[in-house]
Amino acid sequence: MAKIEDVNIFDLETLVNPYEAYQVLRNEAPVFYVPELNIHYVTRYDLIRGALKDTKTFSSQFDSFLNLSREAAMASMPADVQQALKMIERKMVAIPPTMLTLDEPDHTKYRSLVSQLFTGSLIKQSEAQVQSIVQEEIAKLTASTDELGSVDFMSAFAFAVPLRVIADRLGIPSSERTLFDEAAIAAAAGLRLSPQTPDKMLHRAQLALDLQHLMVDLIEARRQDPRDDMITLLANSRLEDSNRLLTHGEALSILNQFLVAGHETTASTFGWGMLMLCERPELQAQIQADIGLVKTFVEEALRIESPVQGLPRVATTDTSLGGYPIKAGEFVMLRYGSANRDERQFEDPDRVNLQRQKAGMQLAFGSGVHHCIGAPLARQELNLGFASLLQQMQNFRLSPQHPQPQAQPSFILRNLPQLHICFDVHPQPN
Repeated sequence: MAKIEDVNIFDLETLVNPYEAYQVLRNEAPVFYVPELNIHYVTRYDLIRGALKDTKTFSSQFDSFLNLSREAAMASMPADVQQALKMIERKMVAIPPTMLTLDEPDHTKYRSLVSQLFTGSLIKQSEAQVQSIVQEEIAKLTASTDELGSVDFMSAFAFAVPLRVIADRLGIPSSERTLFDEAAIAAAAGLRLSPQTPDKMLHRAQLALDLQHLMVDLIEARRQDPRDDMITLLANSRLEDSNRLLTHGEALSILNQFLVAGHETTASTFGWGMLMLCERPELQAQIQADIGLVKTFVEEALRIESPVQGLPRVATTDTSLGGYPIKAGEFVMLRYGSANRDERQFEDPDRVNLQRQKAGMQLAFGSGVHHCIGAPLARQELNLGFASLLQQMQNFRLSPQHPQPQAQPSFILRNLPQLHICFDVHPQPN
């Protein structure tokens, strides 16, 4: 076990596998000051849940933290690349804060516009469509294996399902799906706060600009020709306090959040869940014997490998958290990935337990007023996806021809870039 003085949250090994560091911090310094970011790193479940509930003291207006991260990344680029990035930025629509980085009442002003899309009844109505997408992608998955029976589960299924679901919900034309998929993946990559090459940064910026152009065109088209999709809803909704349509920037802000949250977290959990199944074959057998256990398995996968490892808050007044003083204006980084493995909250927290009581107490989707609005849809995709995979296939295992899968180094998001697996298809009854 490492000691507190050995913990370096920016160490490459820690970014790839932070859980030993989390345990040390939970036990020795649950609120840990990180001078490089001038931020307090919070790792204990009770403290994180308390901060999420206390929105008056711990504000979600953390745009400046994200801006500083972008500026630091920009400053590390060569001068010509910085100039090219600034030229692209000048062409882009300015994005104001809407849901993720606003407090009440402004937060609810925007959230209420889209909350109607995620009611229990509407999610239930979408089940057949999601199941159809899952089935089509399973067919592609089985057809994509190489001569050794191996396939990259991430590209062949984990990303494909949520990208199709969110694109359908938004109303992206089939002719624009290639751009949409690439831009969505690039947008999520930008939130990882991990180092990027100049070429990748330029490509990502151009994709963001191209996606903006597409979305603005679709917003204007839906104002002239409304359809049954999310872009139509945002294009034609009016803010109650001012009785006006959303600006392009406001609509893009909300769409961007759904773009990333609508696929990245679900794709990551598909990947981590599949890895757990490969590493513990008995889980496959248990779920196949009682398919209802898939719901607990999904919660456990979300808990053990939280796709969003943490998000910041900013203190609005001098306060304390767990006895540690925090000054007004200082940032705290709430590490959901640590809270979800806190042994004070979850017995044997590092292992999947298909009989775990209150498995839904995990914080992968946050908590309180900022609880992920799309969580019901993500759970639906994951439950239908894993249930279908385990009912139609068996003996999931890691491909022996490929190295052990490893997380991509990241400060915010946690994902597997690749996951090469083999499997057997269940014999079809005559």
